[in-house]
Amino acid sequence: MAADRPDYIIVGAGSAGSVLAHRLSKQYKVTLLEAGPRDYGWDFRVHMPAALSHVLNNDRYNWFYHSEPEPNLNGRRAYCPRGRVLGGSSSINGMIYVRGNPVDFDDWSERPGLGNWRYEDCLPYFKRAESAIAGDTDFRGRDGPLHISRGKAENVLFKAWLAAGEQAGHYLTDDFNGRIQEGFGVFDRTIRSGRRMSAARAYLYPRPVNLTIMDKARVTRILTRSGKATGVEFEKSGKVQVLNADREVILCGGAINSPQLLMLSGIGPAAHLAEMDIPVILDLPGVGRDLQDHLEIYIQYSCQQPVSIYPALKWYNQPGIGLRWYINGSGPGGTNHFETGAFLKSDAVRRAPDLQFHFLPIAMNYDGSDKHDGHGFQVHVGPMKPSSRGRVRLSSNDPFAAPCISFNYNSTEHDREVMRKGIRLARDIVAQAAFDEFRGIELRPGSEEQTDTELDGFVSKFAESAYHPSCSCRMGDDAFAVVDSEGRVHGIENLRVIDASIMPEITNGNLNAPVIMMAEKLSDAILA
Repeated sequence: MAADRPDYIIVGAGSAGSVLAHRLSKQYKVTLLEAGPRDYGWDFRVHMPAALSHVLNNDRYNWFYHSEPEPNLNGRRAYCPRGRVLGGSSSINGMIYVRGNPVDFDDWSERPGLGNWRYEDCLPYFKRAESAIAGDTDFRGRDGPLHISRGKAENVLFKAWLAAGEQAGHYLTDDFNGRIQEGFGVFDRTIRSGRRMSAARAYLYPRPVNLTIMDKARVTRILTRSGKATGVEFEKSGKVQVLNADREVILCGGAINSPQLLMLSGIGPAAHLAEMDIPVILDLPGVGRDLQDHLEIYIQYSCQQPVSIYPALKWYNQPGIGLRWYINGSGPGGTNHFETGAFLKSDAVRRAPDLQFHFLPIAMNYDGSDKHDGHGFQVHVGPMKPSSRGRVRLSSNDPFAAPCISFNYNSTEHDREVMRKGIRLARDIVAQAAFDEFRGIELRPGSEEQTDTELDGFVSKFAESAYHPSCSCRMGDDAFAVVDSEGRVHGIENLRVIDASIMPEITNGNLNAPVIMMAEKLSDAILA
């Protein structure tokens, strides 16, 4: 059995881990260790797209992290959900599939040591991953494991959003993941036949022959000897066990858990490890540094017509919605309801868009809390290229203690200015004639909030994470880089990190698609 002594140990069955397990097990024995449970087919919460708030508002499939008090968010602790289940965060995310902008990857390639990360190097792996029902085949894949659908955008509020974008003088793009990202359009989603298409569903079903999956197995330490990673120590069913690898250990825990595990294993900033009373195996100062995330704010309106999805929140409508979804995946249960959006520039001189908008035909928080009692709609907006930087540190040397996360959101004038521009752009769009018959009062922030100071105060009080942590073990060839261009940890042999943490800079949009691409690309590097 592969579990006896695999060639590769993969830590974390999220987007990257699922891809790597699938690709590497075609030639080698692989053991995939996941701290959470399996994505049980009977639990509608991880399979019904509209139930996404159910997996975000509790810790059953979710690490349920929170940041330290954020100085620029009125001292609030930002919620940071991370998937703890087969499929990782792809099993609890909003299912929006956005690759990022080609400029993102060309910018990566200009950094020392990353010349092989140009957009033209990445495009074949985006295409290999996906089976998309729409888009130009020069840019889109048709026979990959990951099935991508597109929102129907049938609700009249979605149509109003798209029309308002044109009226405000912006482009309509037919594919955010194709030739032109900038403009208004309909989102691709990781939804197939009305059911969530997580990375686990795409890559681990049916299970590859050479793959052993161990769920509820929490890795507590990477084992090293003479500058090489040899295996891992993990806890399962209350018992501490050791598993060795013949070739490599690959961390795919994400931007929070991967740096945490490195530091618990003695790989990280030496001074911090000493504070935590952890013997230093390798002083690697970039571990946990340069944490990036997307911050977003909701601009909410009441709706004058009864056309929003507000009735779907009523308890007496939900059994029928659930039954219809269970039978054939259709109806309000079969969509994430984030069907339209936009990518716009905060300044005309920018090379690429730096603001993302999501439009939602209801007024409520992402996790289902704080709902407006009535028909409404909202625009999510946030800077895609923040200049603020945070970090991940250990809170103790206890491997079961949550790490200390500081995002340092909105700490630069650049980020505050771009956010203000985003709010004003959102208001301008909703002020167009297409919304005249629907637009009620501005619920949040309220039409009286107009000055820079007032908008900054609104952001400090209400802004939330878009749940895209990244860059905390970044690729590169400088003093603070943690891995090289193929995910190999500097200074330790047979150890890689492959997940959102190795991004050198956050991409322009949601992170699931680029993480899957990165794992596809680096699986080839490993097999080579």
